[in-house]
Amino acid sequence: MNTKSHPGNQGFSLIELMVTVAIVGILAAIAYPSYRDYVVRTNRTSAENVMLQLANKQEQYRLDKREYSSVVNDLVAVPGDVSRNYTLALSNVTATTFTVTATATGAQASSDTKCKNLTLTQDGTKGITGTGTVAGCW
Repeated sequence: MNTKSHPGNQGFSLIELMVTVAIVGILAAIAYPSYRDYVVRTNRTSAENVMLQLANKQEQYRLDKREYSSVVNDLVAVPGDVSRNYTLALSNVTATTFTVTATATGAQASSDTKCKNLTLTQDGTKGITGTGTVAGCW
C-alpha cells in the first residue's frame, strides 16, 4: 500500500477559503434582515389575531352582561408568543365602547417602528401609532 500523498490532493488554499467566507458573509448580510422582517411581521400578526379574538369575546360578554369588560384576562388568555412582544390593554371602556391596544415591547418595539402600537375599537376601526399605514400594518 502506498502512503504517499498525491500531488493534486492538497486541500483548500487560503484564497479559496477566504472567497468562500466572503460569499457566506454576503449571503448572511442579505438573508438576516429579511428573516428579521419576517419575524416582526409574524409577531404583529399574532398580536392582531389575539386582538380580534378579544373584540369577539367583548361582544359575547356584552350580550351576557349588558356592558363591556375592562379586564383582558377575563376574556382571553394571551399566548406567550404575544405577551413576550406586546402588552394588550383595554381602554375607553363604557357600556357601549371599548378600545383594544397592543403596545410593542422589547425587541419588537425597536424593530417594528412602522407599526409600534395597534388599536381596535368596538366598531372594528383599526389604527396604529408609528410611521407606517393602517393598511400596511393590519
